[in-house]
Amino acid sequence: MRIQTDTQYIRQLVTEGEHCHQDFKFEISDARKIARSISAFANTGGGRLLVGVKDNGKIAGIRSEEEIYMIEAAANMYCLPQVEIQTKSYIVEGRTVLKIDINEADNKPVYALNEENKPKAYIRIADENILATPVHLKVWQHTKEKEGTLVSFTEKEQQLLDLLGENECLTLNQCCKLCKSSRKAMCNLLADFIRFGLISTVFQGHKFYFKLNEE
Repeated sequence: MRIQTDTQYIRQLVTEGEHCHQDFKFEISDARKIARSISAFANTGGGRLLVGVKDNGKIAGIRSEEEIYMIEAAANMYCLPQVEIQTKSYIVEGRTVLKIDINEADNKPVYALNEENKPKAYIRIADENILATPVHLKVWQHTKEKEGTLVSFTEKEQQLLDLLGENECLTLNQCCKLCKSSRKAMCNLLADFIRFGLISTVFQGHKFYFKLNEE
């Protein structure tokens, strides 16, 4: 079996580009911003950061050892709960590239503290870190519950399914308005329908929509 050099290995990863499970970082200058990436990967199947790589895939190398400490601070100080990360250095054409591996969290959500120290949860969609919606939070909350959730198909539940069947997709606000339901109640209902596989989320135009799944 042929053993890859550091350069070959990192080049191979770079050719994948940025995607749901990989992000390039030219430099680490803000631990809180990195915490968002860690949160997003931990909440969305895990992933890796390549630090010292520009957005266009060019190898720039890390500028300072301080970047390693900032990454550790992001995982330990600005993520709730703390996230275990694996850090490894690779020498690529005389420059050091850091590969940071983030595993999927067993207990979601993982929050990142913002500038006001308020916890915000993120998910990864394509090559972006997106703020999780209240519905995402409810899905995770309901998943943690030990006992199964029983949803009785009352007029409200059937009304929502009918509306989603009549429309290609609807936003949370549209669901609330059309069903004349509170935001809290609608988030709970949508979360349960997602868990049961009845509906799915659609992200387009930087908005989340909900659509009825085809049978």
